[in-house]
Amino acid sequence: MIKRDFSSFLLYTFSFLLLSEWLRPIEQLTETDHIEMFFIFIVISFASSYFHLKWIWNYSIKTLFILYAINQLHYDEGLFDSTWMSAFFRDIMDNFGLIKARNWNGLSNEFRTLLFFVLLWLMVYLINYWILNRKRIFIFFFMTLVYITVLDTFTPYIAKFAIVRTVVAGFAVMGMLTFYRIVQKENVSTEPTYLRKWMVPLAVMISLSVVAGIAAPKAAPIWPDPVPYFTANNDKVPEDKASIVNRIGYGTNDSELGGPFIGDNNRVFQYEGNGKNYWKMETKDVYTGKGWLASGTTPITFRQEDLVPVFSVPDTVETIKESSRVVTSPEYNFNFLMYPAGISKVLKMLPEGDRFEIDTTNERISLFSKDNVPAVPQVFTVEFERPKYKASDLVQTISYDPTIINEEFYQRYTLLPENLPPRVKELAEEITAAKPNWYDKAKAVESYFGRSAFTYDQKNVAVPDTEDDYVDQFLFETKRGYCDNFSTSMAVMLRTLGIPTRWVKGFTGGDFLKYSDETSGTQIYEVTNNNAHSWVEVYFPNQGWVPFEPTKGFSNEIIINYGANGQSSSNNQETSPTPVKKPQQEEIEDPNKVNDSKSFFDVKRIWEETTLFLKNNWKRIVFIIVIAAAVVGILYRIRGKWVPYSLLVIYRFKKKDENISAAYLALLEQFERYGLKRKENQTLRNYARYIDSFFSTREMSQLTAIYENYLYHQQLPKGTWKESYELWENLIKKTIA
Repeated sequence: MIKRDFSSFLLYTFSFLLLSEWLRPIEQLTETDHIEMFFIFIVISFASSYFHLKWIWNYSIKTLFILYAINQLHYDEGLFDSTWMSAFFRDIMDNFGLIKARNWNGLSNEFRTLLFFVLLWLMVYLINYWILNRKRIFIFFFMTLVYITVLDTFTPYIAKFAIVRTVVAGFAVMGMLTFYRIVQKENVSTEPTYLRKWMVPLAVMISLSVVAGIAAPKAAPIWPDPVPYFTANNDKVPEDKASIVNRIGYGTNDSELGGPFIGDNNRVFQYEGNGKNYWKMETKDVYTGKGWLASGTTPITFRQEDLVPVFSVPDTVETIKESSRVVTSPEYNFNFLMYPAGISKVLKMLPEGDRFEIDTTNERISLFSKDNVPAVPQVFTVEFERPKYKASDLVQTISYDPTIINEEFYQRYTLLPENLPPRVKELAEEITAAKPNWYDKAKAVESYFGRSAFTYDQKNVAVPDTEDDYVDQFLFETKRGYCDNFSTSMAVMLRTLGIPTRWVKGFTGGDFLKYSDETSGTQIYEVTNNNAHSWVEVYFPNQGWVPFEPTKGFSNEIIINYGANGQSSSNNQETSPTPVKKPQQEEIEDPNKVNDSKSFFDVKRIWEETTLFLKNNWKRIVFIIVIAAAVVGILYRIRGKWVPYSLLVIYRFKKKDENISAAYLALLEQFERYGLKRKENQTLRNYARYIDSFFSTREMSQLTAIYENYLYHQQLPKGTWKESYELWENLIKKTIA
């Protein structure tokens, strides 16, 4: 058995680094997310082996962490909620049935995660067996090298630095295990000096090898890259089935949705305002089973500074007047305007156009020059009225009333394909069975997509075949996609319930860029092609078109007053979102303000910032805590090695004679750590003779006599500590040896 000391700690650390090289490519090459959970599990597994925990604690800690990880990754309920636990165990039994039927593709993500944890558990066990029992690890080291080199050759994974890390960790482990084999076979001394004599040349050899390998010139590959060769000669894939990867961004053709996207961080526009907004480009109202179309075109012309003839927010809804200045990118080549919900006017347009045209069917606003040629907007300001909805008003609509909603309008926004699979409607009815009104039904469907079964993904997204319905495929088969999948599914499900909906395209609010200037509280945000997005609008007779956000991981925060009486302040300044203050503004606040309210605000702000930080960084914090706990545990376990040195440093610079009391007690504690424990009711003199006989000296008896003299008389001749320090130091050093 290898001792639990610093050298064995290094042995386990390098073994962990070897195993971690198997995990690093997984997140890049597969659909596996939250890879840090598996890294933490490996750390826990190696730590439990290093500290040689009893099997009951070993199994309990690992099992509890596995359950915690699966709960965090796949379930919305808390860890100690029995509902998710029962659902998880039912899922395990169902997956055992799938394994028996050899239906490997049908295994759930939860079960796959469990199997991966079990695999890592077995890998750590095998590594421990090779280290502790066989004291050989060449096979695992060799297989790790083969693994990363194959991935580097045949996949996008770049193993340039992985090779270096693997070589360093592998040779370090092999060198240390060779030392332990020699010690075990030849029964030679294991003094620390002998280990250092072995480890220093090993470290120098590895360092020189790595430096030489990095600095040496590299010859060009003798063989060409095999991947292009294989892909170029693979003529078995029909052209009509070849997957086409599109680049993310706004486009006008939505007749066939689906398929993967490539990210694009190129800027589309910037805007200056008091906060983030969703930006609309157009809406569509005809779902075909494969995508969306517009039912027609009804263009209306208006001029700059005219009221925009779009009526998505009725007069019955309270609003906040706001404005934003938009600057488009030079690469933006559409003559369409982006605008927030509730747009009222377009001002200060560059280039100056002759007219605007809005198609009231899809609410797309176009700019035309004086020559009636489409013009690309460059700079403009939009005035809009941000709606403030009342919960009491939203829940009033229970069913369709032809006296309130025009029948033609209602039929247009509830139209569905005749061949829509009936299970889509059955699912919608099941989700909303207990909801009495349209708004609660819409919220229930919106929340349904937040379940762990659905995954947001832009890469592995299916394209429906000729006989497949886009929504049905997403809801019941793939459950994986991006905003188009989520928003289209919600719109169609609500239409099956007779609730008018439409599909909206545009952009999310983008990312904060900077403050506009030194005095203004407005901020500038940047919107890129990656912010292209789609969402849902639901029509309520007394509220107009209300936006909903079903896409997992996104939030369109509309203002809703949940007051008991439904009343809200009419003061727009008080109800508008508070702009983020700049540091300069905080420093020049009015000093006459009440201190209590300011303190309360500061405490609230600090609490919110702390909560947000913990929410965004909790995984990193947990990882740091685990590492810190492991370091503290190791330091505590080897305290007999480093505590004596710290005592020598502390008392070396103390000159007062009174220090003998604390120094003597510290010496007793060090003897106990060393294994020379003082028996109960044993006198100091008797214990001192025991120590002297153990070390073949009389120093402990001499030091004890000085200590007893000080203990009973509370004073010593001047310079006594200086003379007795040498006795104390010699005894401390004996415990180190």
